[in-house]
Parts: sequence; C-alpha cells; structure tokens
Amino acid sequence: MPNIVIFSGSSHQDLSQKVADRLGLELGKVVTKKFSNQETCVEIGESVRGEDVYIVQSGCGEINDNLMELLIMINACKIASSYRVTAVIPCFPYARQDKKDKGRAPISAKLVANMLSVAGADHIITMDLHASQIQGFFDIAVDNLYAEPAVIQWIKENIPEWKNGIIVSPDAGGAKRVTSIADRLNVEFALIHKERKKANEVDRMVLVGDVKDRVAILVDDMADTCGTVCHAADKLVSAGATKVYAILTHGIFSGPAISRINNAAFEAVVVTNTIPQEEKMKHCPKIQVIDISIILAEAIRRTHNGESVSYLFSHVPL
Repeated sequence: MPNIVIFSGSSHQDLSQKVADRLGLELGKVVTKKFSNQETCVEIGESVRGEDVYIVQSGCGEINDNLMELLIMINACKIASSYRVTAVIPCFPYARQDKKDKGRAPISAKLVANMLSVAGADHIITMDLHASQIQGFFDIAVDNLYAEPAVIQWIKENIPEWKNGIIVSPDAGGAKRVTSIADRLNVEFALIHKERKKANEVDRMVLVGDVKDRVAILVDDMADTCGTVCHAADKLVSAGATKVYAILTHGIFSGPAISRINNAAFEAVVVTNTIPQEEKMKHCPKIQVIDISIILAEAIRRTHNGESVSYLFSHVPL
C-alpha cells in the first residue's frame, strides 16, 4: 500500500500496532512529550508530504490530554503538506453530551467535532457512536463502523445455547441495536425501561418482555460505572433468566465498575478493545475481549483504495 502512513497516539498503542500489523505496515515515527507546564508537544518523525495519513487515537484514559494530542497530531500532519488526514477514533470522546437535555447544558460532542475539523481532519473513522446523529455534527465524511457483526459472531461461537437466548437492551435508547441483533440471530428481544434521577444513578427499572428459563444477553454501546447493566442483570435473574451475559462495545469501567461486575450475576462481560482492557482483566476474570482491529484495518484499507466501506456494517472481514 503506497502513500499511506499510520501514526499512533498514546491512548491505545496496542490497538494501533494490531491495525498496522494487519495492514502489513510499520507505525509512523512520532514522539509525544509534555513540557514541564503540562503542555503537549508532538514531533512527527518522518515526511508526510503527499501521503494519506491515518492517526489512531481512542477517547479513553486521560481523555482531555489524548484529545488535545490528537488535534495537535492532525494539525502537524496537515501543515506538513499531507494529502489527506483521517482520524481513527475507536471510542469517540464526549459522545454522551450529544443533545441539550436541560437548560444551559453544552453539546460537547459538537464542540469536539468542530475542533477536529478546524485542526484539519478530512475524514473520521469511529465505532458505535453513542448517538448516530453525531455524524451530522461534522461537515466532513464520517464512517461510523458497527461492532454488531463481531458481536453476533462471538455469540454464535461462545454461547452454546444461544438459540434459546433473548437479546435485552438495558435502556430504551438501545432498542434499535438489540432488535437488529435479535433479527439477525432469529431470537426474541426484551427492553428494560429505566428512570434516572441524576447522571450515573438509576432510580427504578421495569422489564418489558419474557426472559424466564432463557439465556439473557444484555447488549449496549457503552458501560461506564456499570450501575445500569448490573441493575439490569439482577432484574433479569429475578425474572427467571438462566444465565446473563453482557456485551458492550466500549468498556470504560470507571469508579466502582469492576467491583460491581465481580459482584453481579454475569457469566461473562464481553467488550471490544476500542479501549485498553489489560489492567481491568487482571482484576476481573469475567471480562472477555473481542478484537476489532481487523474491522478498523479493513476500513482504513478500503478508504485508502477508494472502495466502499458499507460491507463492514454487516460482515466481519476474514
């Protein structure tokens, strides 16, 4: 693949390396450091003139530092005369702040979109946006890839009794996601209606659907403190589910999340590696990881060659 360079930000170097290996490329040379006043400094260590540049940086860990680092890297490549700069952001930062849900609330996802555009990004590749309308916050092309094909493959390979399963959404917002997966597996689905009094705290839950004597598979795009999914698991067990699995695209797992998962009734909590999980897996044996680097690598290859990416919305590349 000529005229292509892949750089890695410091948020998730393992994923960047897997993407580069899959494409048969070396990661580009880049040095990121901080001055003593904590300003971020990025030095691109090779020529990018006329190159198709891809910068892999996930919105996790020290989110603000990593976002700033990504913006500086995009700008550095842009003013070094690169042909095109694509930001590959597996987990989009600030995606939950996508609407004005109360007075004087910011729409921070739109702000991040503006910052990426102003920095000089020509194209964004991301995965399972918290709200798909975020694509409309950009005036540049956005490819929102889905973990769904990889999730379906995992269910078929790792849950022997999946045909007696039921796909459950822990909130009404994920209804579209679970119905799509349930249709493709030809199983039923259920919803949990929840009411929040304030952010990160669930007040009460109502299960809509019959899970008695079935394997319940909770599917969501993101789990942060895991209050919702652990509540939902308890609800499903008390409603007669034989086993409960949770499949989440972005496992943020902040605050009390790990202890909650360890104490909850899950057989397994499956996440993708859009966010590094090595440390979390040491403290929680229930966490399993689906590798999505092959999907990102294929999206990069197709974008670079000017091919359609829509095949990846329903298939896992071989």
